[in-house]
Amino acid sequence: MQLAAHNRAVAAWLLVCCAFVFAIVVVGGITRLTHSGLSIVEWQPIVGALPPLDEAGWQETFGKYKQTPEYRLVNPGMTLDGFKIIFWWEYVHRLLGRLTGAVFFLPLLWFALRGKIPRALGWKLAGILALGAAQGALGWYMVQSGLVDNPRVSQYRLTAHLGIAFLLYAAMLWIAFDLLLPRAGPVSGRLRRFAFALAALIFVMVLSGGLVAGIRAGLAYNTFPLMNGRIVPPDIFAIEPWYLNFSSNIATVQFDHRLIAWLLAFLVPWFWLRVRRGEVPSRAKLGADLLLAALALQISLGIATLLLAVPVSLAAAHQAGALLVFSAALFAAHSLR
Repeated sequence: MQLAAHNRAVAAWLLVCCAFVFAIVVVGGITRLTHSGLSIVEWQPIVGALPPLDEAGWQETFGKYKQTPEYRLVNPGMTLDGFKIIFWWEYVHRLLGRLTGAVFFLPLLWFALRGKIPRALGWKLAGILALGAAQGALGWYMVQSGLVDNPRVSQYRLTAHLGIAFLLYAAMLWIAFDLLLPRAGPVSGRLRRFAFALAALIFVMVLSGGLVAGIRAGLAYNTFPLMNGRIVPPDIFAIEPWYLNFSSNIATVQFDHRLIAWLLAFLVPWFWLRVRRGEVPSRAKLGADLLLAALALQISLGIATLLLAVPVSLAAAHQAGALLVFSAALFAAHSLR
């Protein structure tokens, strides 16, 4: 009974950390959509926790921004009031990162000192802590890529930053499931592999979405289901060498993202049907239901975001929806273990 209580406490803490990561992903998406990510030009993990506190502080911070290519090429003549808007989005994003680190590390230390974390679990949590620290450094590495002549962050670093956030979220959520939910009885190995394959494909879709965001591919081909009247856009291999099209060609990157969505639109209902007809735990059927519903919502948000040329509110909801779909896929996969 005492062990079960310890497990529930650790699981609850990890779920709170997941909620923080969820918030970071959404705010990070808004930061990108409002072009706020380059407003803070220094990485000061400790000192930078405090925003400017007076007019002199604001002028100094704004002065540093004025020296960046983004100010000169994109926002010349921006006022201090305009700068404050983009500053606060980036500041909140970084503050959430700091808070998440504290919310993870301090309870981890407390649980460890009280002997509530077994050795095997301790190594997993230490790995998550190390990956979280690397994520913070990668965030600054990403920002640095936009503080140069071309004031736009690298789509590769942006995608890596997004992907690691999803991996951190998945690791904590999976461990929480392990602590809270008993293993299922005998289930079909094929069905279990199907569930894990879906979770992996959804993660690939998230990465493709990172590339779409990184090169702003959502601002082109704003028609559906065809891409400006074509199933396959004619300039899909317009860049040389050919492999750069998959990361730098707006037509190709958006086509790939659509293609994965269409694939999921076929595979997830098939998975749902097999789960509903199979001899599986009721929890797995719930997971399949949640996955189907989350995907339907996500596809609807994606289409609306595309047709309306990426409004901030819909695009942020679409990014949040990706985490909901991923969460449902992980829950379904875990329920078939």
